[in-house]
Amino acid sequence: MKLFALALAALLPCLAASSDADSGKSLGSPSAPIQIEVFSDFECPACKGLHEQILPLVMRDYVIPGKVFLVSREFPLPMHPYSREAASYATAAARLGKYQQVADTLFLNQVAWSASGKVWDTVANVLTPVEAKKVQLLAKDPSVLSAVQHDLDAGRAASINQTPTMIVTRGANRFPVAGAVNYNLLRSLLDGLLK
Repeated sequence: MKLFALALAALLPCLAASSDADSGKSLGSPSAPIQIEVFSDFECPACKGLHEQILPLVMRDYVIPGKVFLVSREFPLPMHPYSREAASYATAAARLGKYQQVADTLFLNQVAWSASGKVWDTVANVLTPVEAKKVQLLAKDPSVLSAVQHDLDAGRAASINQTPTMIVTRGANRFPVAGAVNYNLLRSLLDGLLK
């Protein structure tokens, strides 16, 4: 997670997005040859594993060197009672440039808040009081709720039915990578697409 935070700090000048809804939820250069969209649910244990174990390696090996543009997408599953609330807070935090910090703490503390329902308490811990007030207001804003729904609809349109699912795109070629991810296999796919 420290690598992820350091990479984020190094990439702040490069943060870009394809739309305002993606602002703050993407890392790397939008002109990278490969784009990876990560559809995840903050209550999903496999998403936690991807976020904490695989994505830092993708950051190190592909995003920082400019080979991959990484976009986070919300895909709250109906079986998880607090995942949509968590997605709304994270998307609201993205509007303040705090998406990664909120995502990190949500995944780190997943077991606690998913059992207690105290999503806000977890999110508020990584925000200043001023940021917390803004995020609470933004989380209820129709544009934020619409952005979460837009991600969900995009996932459904791509036939995503489980989390995590990554859509790896190079040109017109799109490759879904669903479920628990083996980094060696993912690296083989990415390296093959970069040839």
